[in-house]
Amino acid sequence: MPPLSLVIATKDRPDDLRRLLCSLAAQSARPDDVVIVDASATPVDKVLAEFPELNTRYMRHWPPSAAAQRNAGIRACSAASELIGFVDDDAAFEPESIANMLRFWETAAGNTQGASFNMRNYPLTGGQWLKRSAIAQFMGLYSAEPGAVAPSGWHTAIGQVETTRFVEWLPSGAVVWRRGVFEAGAFDEFFGGYSYLEDLDFSYSLSRRGRLAVVADAGYLHFSSVGGRGSARQFGRVEVRNRLHFVRKHGLSLSRCWLALAIRIAMTVITGIGRLDGAMLSRAAGNMEAILPALLGRRQTT
Repeated sequence: MPPLSLVIATKDRPDDLRRLLCSLAAQSARPDDVVIVDASATPVDKVLAEFPELNTRYMRHWPPSAAAQRNAGIRACSAASELIGFVDDDAAFEPESIANMLRFWETAAGNTQGASFNMRNYPLTGGQWLKRSAIAQFMGLYSAEPGAVAPSGWHTAIGQVETTRFVEWLPSGAVVWRRGVFEAGAFDEFFGGYSYLEDLDFSYSLSRRGRLAVVADAGYLHFSSVGGRGSARQFGRVEVRNRLHFVRKHGLSLSRCWLALAIRIAMTVITGIGRLDGAMLSRAAGNMEAILPALLGRRQTT
C-alpha cells in the first residue's frame, strides 16, 4: 500500500483529539506518520503520549489558522509519503477506513488528485427546497447535483455516498491527496482563522486538472465539536468575505454570488426570528457588517 502521512490541525479540543487518535490506533492499516499541528491555548502533547503505537510528530503553531496549520503540517510530513491526508480533530474513523482508502489509491487513475472519506452522519441542512428549486438552478445559484459548484460559487453538499463517486470539490474533514498536488501550492492562507471555504478553494482548483473521488467504503463520523470555534457574528463576517474571495479568485459570477448571499442572509434572519435564535441573528449581523467593506474592496481579517 502507498505510504500515507496524516495531518491533524487542532485547537483546544483535547478530548476530541483523543477520540480521533484512538480510532487511528484501532485501524487495520495505520498511517505511516501522524503530524499534529497544535494551536491550542494549552498544549495537547500529553494526549499523544497515550498512543505510543502511532508514529506521531507534534508541533506548535500560532496564530490559529486551519489553512496555515495544514500548510505547516505538509512541510513536516515524511519525505517517503506518496499520499498526504488531512482530518479534523473532531472526527473518528471506522476500523477499516484507512485500509480501504489505501486500496482505492492502489488502483486509482493517474489523473486522480484527491479522495475523501465517506461521512456516515452527514448533517441535514435547511432550505434544500429552495436550493434545489428549478429557478435556483436556472439562475446558476445552486445545483441539484451533489458535490457540484454552481456559477454563483455556491457548492452543494456531498452527503453519504453508496458507491464511490466523482465530484467537483472535497471537504477537508477527512481527505487524502497525492503528494504531487502540493508542488503547485498549498492552502490559500487568505482563509485564515476559521478558514471557512479553504477546502472548497483548494479542491475546486484541482478538479479543473483531474478527478476528485469520495470513497464509499472508507467511512468516518464527524462529531462537530463546539470547542475551538469563534462567535456566530465572527462567522457571519467570514461567511461573506470568504465566499466573495472564492468567486473572484476562480472567475465565477459575482452578480450571482451577491444574489445568493442576499437570499442566504434573508433565510438566516427569518430562521433567527422564527426560532428566537440569537446566534442566527448574530450571524446575520456579521453578514451585514462584512457587506460594506466587501463592496468597497477592503480586505477584512475577521
